[in-house]
Amino acid sequence: MKSNPDAVLSAKSLHYFLQLIENMSYTQTANSLGITQPALTQQVKKLERAVGAPLFIQIGKKLTLTPAGKELEQTAHRLFEVVNESVDKIQQYTDSKSGHISIGILDVIETKVIEDFLIYYHQKYPHVTISTAFYNRGNLWSKLDNGEIDLAITYLPDNSLSQDTMKGYYIKKIYSDSLVFLSSNSGDEKLNNEKWVSYPKNSYLQQVLKHYYKLNEFNNTPEVAARFLVTSQLVKFAQANKDYNAFVTNSFYQVHHREITMQPVKLNPIIYFDSNFVSKKFKLEIPRIKQFLVTWDNYLAQKDYASRLDA
Repeated sequence: MKSNPDAVLSAKSLHYFLQLIENMSYTQTANSLGITQPALTQQVKKLERAVGAPLFIQIGKKLTLTPAGKELEQTAHRLFEVVNESVDKIQQYTDSKSGHISIGILDVIETKVIEDFLIYYHQKYPHVTISTAFYNRGNLWSKLDNGEIDLAITYLPDNSLSQDTMKGYYIKKIYSDSLVFLSSNSGDEKLNNEKWVSYPKNSYLQQVLKHYYKLNEFNNTPEVAARFLVTSQLVKFAQANKDYNAFVTNSFYQVHHREITMQPVKLNPIIYFDSNFVSKKFKLEIPRIKQFLVTWDNYLAQKDYASRLDA
């Protein structure tokens, strides 16, 4: 028996074929499928013409698979596995209540409210898996641009990015943040004359501090005694050394002010910047991403962001 190159291994024929293997009875299989026995026989013959070999042999009253039938059985199982995996992936893409969301977070952002929200979100949508990772701003934008993360949580404005670059992104404001300057001496307005404990040179907040000095036309750039990526370590180091300045975000100060012994200093102008959700615009077509952001709005409608910082 020669194979027919124009024949198609239909999903229906393969399904009938696997059911027949399970029962090894044309009569029983036809009854379970709700079709006639000749219809089942016809589907099997179609497969045999397609592969060019008999799939079953009858020995007495016993139906047995041929070597070709055994090979096609393995192939059929693999085909259905591939189809099922593909369907699962498509459903995860189109279903708002399942799938995966990858979130990149700027390394200097205070995450208390975000962490609380993720717990709330998971309780509502337990079949959506969430992964988070912290990045400096260069790596964060690279991951976002390459599609390695679905959402970024970052500060804007960012002077390292052009307006043309930002046209391809969706931006949703989270919170209007600002710098809080800290001093060991309450009321000191000459922070530029003392040493600073700061963030790494390319950190977003370090760039904000440089902008503050430029804005106020100080003659000398600030002298940095130590640099820390983790804000809590930065504050701890500054508090252990008299006459050192530090600076943190207002959001961090609101969450941790009970632990901070340094005094906030009011300096003008106040430097503002916004924390934002950022994603490629096409990502909003994914239902679970859209649902995630809607759930965020509903969460803040119950209690606003600022109130949750000091909860």
